[in-house]
Amino acid sequence: MRVITLSIMNLLLILSMLNGEVTIGADVVSRYVWRGTDYGNAAAVQPSIETTIGPVALGAWGSWSISPGPADASGNECDLYASTTVGPVGLTLTDYFFPAYAGTDSLLNIDIHVFELSAGADVGPVSLLAAANVSGDDDNSTYLELTYGAFSLGLGNGAYSTDGEFAPVSLGISASRDNFSASYIINPDQETSFLVFGVNF
Repeated sequence: MRVITLSIMNLLLILSMLNGEVTIGADVVSRYVWRGTDYGNAAAVQPSIETTIGPVALGAWGSWSISPGPADASGNECDLYASTTVGPVGLTLTDYFFPAYAGTDSLLNIDIHVFELSAGADVGPVSLLAAANVSGDDDNSTYLELTYGAFSLGLGNGAYSTDGEFAPVSLGISASRDNFSASYIINPDQETSFLVFGVNF
């Protein structure tokens, strides 16, 4: 089933790009910090490409270290996603793939892909997100996030926390001006913090 899903997502992305409008973008960040965890311990460039088929957005997003990081390339990522809205709720299916340098991580090795289903909605000034790994993760890790203005709070279990139990893993404040952004993020579970600077192109 996961092989079929991956194949369909790849095919739809290619076909839609041939026949529709394509949006591209890129960020350069001082660190790739996602949901309270630093991936790669290095600066990174994060390209994206997206197109639409009717109400469905299809895209690819990646993160690639551009400064010395771990030799195993653990910060590298190349994802596919499909998203749409149902009423006030945004739904996204994401295929997470983490390629390494050695070439031992075949794209077609479905066992190293993680599929996540997420739902997000705005309730007044508050944005809510719920995301769960539905395949490729024995823990079926779940992440919940609340954002209010510049402030955000994220809770996670499984792969997100140190003991696998639900814990606060991301407490952050963010600001942006023009194409520049900065975020101060605390991970209470890991007892660490990050200050991340980014530029969008």
